[in-house]
Amino acid sequence: MATYQSDDGWNALGDPTRRAIVACLAERPRAVGELADELPISRPAVSQHLKVLKEAGLVTDHATGTRRVYRLNPAGVAALRDQLDTFWSRALDNYRDVAEQPAESANESPNEERP
Repeated sequence: MATYQSDDGWNALGDPTRRAIVACLAERPRAVGELADELPISRPAVSQHLKVLKEAGLVTDHATGTRRVYRLNPAGVAALRDQLDTFWSRALDNYRDVAEQPAESANESPNEERP
């Protein structure tokens, strides 16, 4: 059984509330209260979700007076994008390999015997 690792951005984004937080932060940096105003959850709940996102490397924060302002971490988001690009490239390469097979071998069943 796989265990949750706090540094895994994909696991962190598996929660719809955290995806909503990321979407809000993609528009602009925000404080916890601003995020709570946009979402149907409490400030403490937003803080807990931000903690998970921060541990996963997807957000950073800085103090502005008595508030903490959160923003997307470009390095964390770029790492996820790089992984997606790798997955996509592999899928396209595999598709190309299958599409370029000669028609005869593509239509043969692996269990068919050749004459």
